[in-house]
Amino acid sequence: LQSAGSRGEQARQLIIDLETRGKQAFPMFLSILRDTGQGDLADMLIEECECLPGPPQPVDLRPVELDLRGGKHNKRPLQQAAVGSGPSGDPGSVTCSVKLERGEASTLIVMCAHQVYELKGDPCGCCLILNNVNFSRDSNLSTREGSDVDCEKLEKRFKTLRFDVLTRRDLQAQEMASELQKLARRDHSALDCCVVVILSHGCQTSHIQFPGGIYGTDGNSIPIEKIVNYFNGSHCPSLRGKPKLFFIQACGGEQRDRGFVVDCDSPSDEAPRGSLESDATPFRPPSANVDEPDAVASLPTPSDILVSYSTFPGFVSWRETLSGSWYVKTLDTVLEQYAGSEDLLNMLLRVANAVSAKGTYKQIPGCFNFLRKKFFFTCK
Repeated sequence: LQSAGSRGEQARQLIIDLETRGKQAFPMFLSILRDTGQGDLADMLIEECECLPGPPQPVDLRPVELDLRGGKHNKRPLQQAAVGSGPSGDPGSVTCSVKLERGEASTLIVMCAHQVYELKGDPCGCCLILNNVNFSRDSNLSTREGSDVDCEKLEKRFKTLRFDVLTRRDLQAQEMASELQKLARRDHSALDCCVVVILSHGCQTSHIQFPGGIYGTDGNSIPIEKIVNYFNGSHCPSLRGKPKLFFIQACGGEQRDRGFVVDCDSPSDEAPRGSLESDATPFRPPSANVDEPDAVASLPTPSDILVSYSTFPGFVSWRETLSGSWYVKTLDTVLEQYAGSEDLLNMLLRVANAVSAKGTYKQIPGCFNFLRKKFFFTCK
């Protein structure tokens, strides 16, 4: 549609495309627009319809309740509203869904239902938050002041996003592994998703799949790739084909990035209101009798997994003692504003852009994405 030209021409092309989907497709589309507060767009499409050549077509504006597969029984969330029909013209064979962006341009994104993960349950999934704040004296790791602020924000946010939230605080490495394995062994058959959030000190590690390691309160670390693999298709059958999301607030190493000067309109960030700390610990190289992984070594790609890191591998992740970490604070704000209208990857781009503009020392979040479909949260 974007190649059609002006906004009016795009609307005209959309009407033409909908006409190929059967007689009910356009009325259904208008009904969805009005039900979701997009009445102005519906009016504009009707005006464009009246301008099309040929005899005027009657427009049925009665409300239509739809789901992803075209059944007319339960209203689905905005991002899962069906709008197309199959080749036979039968509305019951609807296979497309609509995602409405509430931006200034009121952009419409039309995608097929099989390209979007369905979140039908309530709760839609489990969310485990591991929050390590106080570390043993022998670990030589500092208290992570501000982490409880992060934890409280994410507890509230994921409850709002219809997750069953479980929080564990100050766990040793083996206790962390036990909690993660316990979650992976649960029966997730009635659920649609799983989320793991880890707030702790971190380090750089040798790896094959996912970089970085997470410290328990005893100073022992767990590789992130080991954490992720607890939930892969081999070890957690009830989550096969379902999205498994990991959010890691921890350092990936001890490097401090001062950034570089660019000519752009990047906003300057306000000075931190509290003391600034990192979650870094030095990289511990493997002993001489341990083989380094080959640079071209590879494993089968784990499907339906996304790991969001607070910082680039090898670099520190910043946390303010009063307001929490840059990453979690920004992630929570973005989820609050956009979880009802944007997919997860788009929101993570917003997080990366906002965090990268902060501070004298720089930080940029990123992710390892092996999702097969678009992921949209559904809010209460």
